[in-house]
Amino acid sequence: MKILVLNGPNINMLGIREPGLYGAESYETLCGMIRSHCAARGIEVELFQSNHEGALVDRIQEAYGNTDGIVFNPAAYTHTSIALLDVLKAVRIPTVEVHISDVSKREDFRQVSFVRQACIATVAGHGLQGYLEAVDLLAAHCGRQDNG
Repeated sequence: MKILVLNGPNINMLGIREPGLYGAESYETLCGMIRSHCAARGIEVELFQSNHEGALVDRIQEAYGNTDGIVFNPAAYTHTSIALLDVLKAVRIPTVEVHISDVSKREDFRQVSFVRQACIATVAGHGLQGYLEAVDLLAAHCGRQDNG
């Protein structure tokens, strides 16, 4: 099984950006957690982060035909990007939306997720651990047994 973990704007600033909301761990720590979790389950993983909407669209298009699932934290683009919704609908790769914070308890504008319409599940408010939960949801969805 091969998955793509995508992160949108400012996720590369983890540990610096609002640690009270997003935690003190760095983006590098997050990547290490994901790689370790996937390796223990025999899942091939690629990680990609961009602050640019078009780069995220391009990477999702590139995943078509060679990726079994996507874990996606679109960050601020969650609430603004129809382009990301459209590309997820186009490629039809099973996708789990993930958010570090509990967006349901935040500002009104964060209550709308455009990408959610194209996702099989959403994990929010579980911190960095939410990414690992999203990986496991994808593995289960794709029929892969948890080895770890």
